[in-house]
Amino acid sequence: MELGLLELHLHADRRYSRVVIEREFFTSNTLVKLTLSGVYSLEAERVFFPALKSLSLLSVSMLDHPNYCQLVDGCPVLEELFICDADPWDPPCCGTGVQSASIKRLVLSLNLPGSKQDHEVAYLEAPSLVYLDYSSYVFENYQFTDLDLLVEARLSLRLWDSTNDYDYSDDDDDDYYFYVDDEPKEAIFGDVTKLVAGISHITTLHLSPDSLEAFHFCCESMPMFNNLLNLSIESNKDKGWQVMPLLLKSCPNLHTLVIKGLVHRVTNRCGDACACIPKKHKNEKKKRKIVKEEEEEKLCCLWTCEVKVLEISEYGGSFLELKQMRHFLGKLKCLETVKVGVDADNDNNSEFLRANLLALPRLSSKCNIQFG
Repeated sequence: MELGLLELHLHADRRYSRVVIEREFFTSNTLVKLTLSGVYSLEAERVFFPALKSLSLLSVSMLDHPNYCQLVDGCPVLEELFICDADPWDPPCCGTGVQSASIKRLVLSLNLPGSKQDHEVAYLEAPSLVYLDYSSYVFENYQFTDLDLLVEARLSLRLWDSTNDYDYSDDDDDDYYFYVDDEPKEAIFGDVTKLVAGISHITTLHLSPDSLEAFHFCCESMPMFNNLLNLSIESNKDKGWQVMPLLLKSCPNLHTLVIKGLVHRVTNRCGDACACIPKKHKNEKKKRKIVKEEEEEKLCCLWTCEVKVLEISEYGGSFLELKQMRHFLGKLKCLETVKVGVDADNDNNSEFLRANLLALPRLSSKCNIQFG
């Protein structure tokens, strides 16, 4: 530390006992990048790294929250913070809360499936933050504040339980899906409302398949994303698109929509953002609400969507995927460019897939389909 180091990586092998950093002063005037991984206990009286720009805490065990805060507070010009908590049986520590006036880029990855009871509150206060990459099981509550400079967010919010038994139809009472065979069903754990509200002014948002379901089941109210220009979602055959209609309606100035894979789980709440045929309730007689008179047909959310660029990757050309593309091309009135990336497994049929797509009718006369 006294030799003028610029970069330092410390790893404590888990096969041995924890490493105790026990010094009067844990400091360096030259260190720019520091990485800690393994089993550590920080017991330094003072931590001070006046030149440190990048700090990585990778699966660090035994670092308690007060000493973690002391470490971050001792980096007054810190710009990049990377935190990975991945021990399945450890409680969350470093990743539960970040408070820093200087960080501009934050990557948080919490994969702790064995500590649901410890996922109570996650907080983030970072007035200089520009980029956020956040991956975690959902917390019971969030406190995301002072993120006015945030431009881009990448979210992977995993639910603790499967949502297969929570599907419900538009005709059901709002709380019907909590009942199966007359037995009350527990509410899904987690509330991401304050997290979503805290990032609502961003211009670019990336959502994982799990995040789409978390937005639907764990967000009490969807804010308006008035500044959002770029929305990127990843689809999965086991995850639903229930939130897509509401999400698209909440992005009035959306310019580019990027979708990785069109195949998703068909539910009763896919809505008009996709061309799926919703499943019927098996127990119609147990509905808790009398079906209202048929309402006036609502406008499809795609008709009011201002998207000009649509990018589809991993396109497989199945009947459902082609039907979905027909839905997009026939409803998005402002489309100018459609970029389609064909799944590598379908290279032999790429010409056939392209011909099918080019033959689809397009609502926008400016729409140009490109293949890459």
